[in-house]
Amino acid sequence: MLEAKEVVKSFDGFRALDSATLTVPKGTVYGLVGPNGAGKSTIIRHFTGVYRPDSGKLLLEGAPIWENTDAKRRMVVIPDDWYYFPQASIAEMAKLYAGAYPSFSWERYEKMKQVFPLNDRQMLRRMSKGMQKQAAFWLTMCCMPEYLILDEPVDGLDPVMRRQVWSLLLGDVAERGTTVLVSSHNLGHTVDISTRILLLEHGELVADLDNREGAAREKLEVYFNMAAKPVSEKDNDGAVAAPNGEHAGNSQPDEQLAESPELEQPNGTEENLQAETEGVSASASETDPDATTKAGA
Repeated sequence: MLEAKEVVKSFDGFRALDSATLTVPKGTVYGLVGPNGAGKSTIIRHFTGVYRPDSGKLLLEGAPIWENTDAKRRMVVIPDDWYYFPQASIAEMAKLYAGAYPSFSWERYEKMKQVFPLNDRQMLRRMSKGMQKQAAFWLTMCCMPEYLILDEPVDGLDPVMRRQVWSLLLGDVAERGTTVLVSSHNLGHTVDISTRILLLEHGELVADLDNREGAAREKLEVYFNMAAKPVSEKDNDGAVAAPNGEHAGNSQPDEQLAESPELEQPNGTEENLQAETEGVSASASETDPDATTKAGA
């Protein structure tokens, strides 16, 4: 089980995570979604021990993750920007992975050659982005991880390869009990494979949604559609309603909104508006003799 408890992280005064608390049970696929800047990549880098929290705890089955080599050997991450040695090939990177992960399977490495149509002797820097992402999955799946953490995992992959990758991943979940935490801006892919969906906003967990049979899809679509609307089309307080019916942002009571002078609507009648228009036209004609002619045109 992966746990984040009251995690706080700030960068130059900006609070990227604000008491973030979430749990990913063992043997499940959890999707992590949210708008840009919600804290998705930040919480992933905490779970993988890249970042140290300002406060709070990151735990793997009750043990702290930070500077815990044993915990890190049980998980593999594919970040949005996968790192590799520029001069290395897949075969050479495989030796590096095998040295870092005792569970690395050379037998599976050979089997993966049938899944990923790549030359494992070719330098990775000469491959396309999609081919590099395939290489990342090839090496990752050979590590036989207990925990798999993915950040924008299928970005750059064609539709056929995406299906093959998801099939491999879900096969490991079913057969080996692999725990998966996947973050993606592609809502459709995330909903398709996840048993639950975690929604982050402003560094906080605002919803934990059951996604059996895609149950979370409609709620998430409503949430993101509201987030995309102009402020005038949102709730009275300008905030976006979270899928659980609550506001994701700060709210203001309706009574205060009604009394707010900035929100008072003009109550002039049609006659008042016509009089004001005629007054403006008269003033214009006094200062500019051609104004009447221009207005008539």
